[in-house]
Amino acid sequence: MKITVDIECTPHEARTFFGLPNIEPLQDQLLEQLQQQLSSYLKSTDPEAMLKLWLPEGIKGLNQIQEHFWQQVMTGMTSGGSGGGATKKKG
Repeated sequence: MKITVDIECTPHEARTFFGLPNIEPLQDQLLEQLQQQLSSYLKSTDPEAMLKLWLPEGIKGLNQIQEHFWQQVMTGMTSGGSGGGATKKKG
């Protein structure tokens, strides 16, 4: 025998029902602090330095990113069993 009960309630109502604390004020405070820290970091950081941090060391330019992307796509098409026999186009 299987019994299914669907209960519609808000997250606040569920927390109250289960006796969990309301942490919304703490969450709002932490998110505000995080936003302030992130904003101050972005104001003081050079965009070029951020790109160097975010991109892998082996990829230096947009052209290399595009080539890497197409290489992955073609590898996936040829080994993924698409049956198309796709080849990489140079140029």
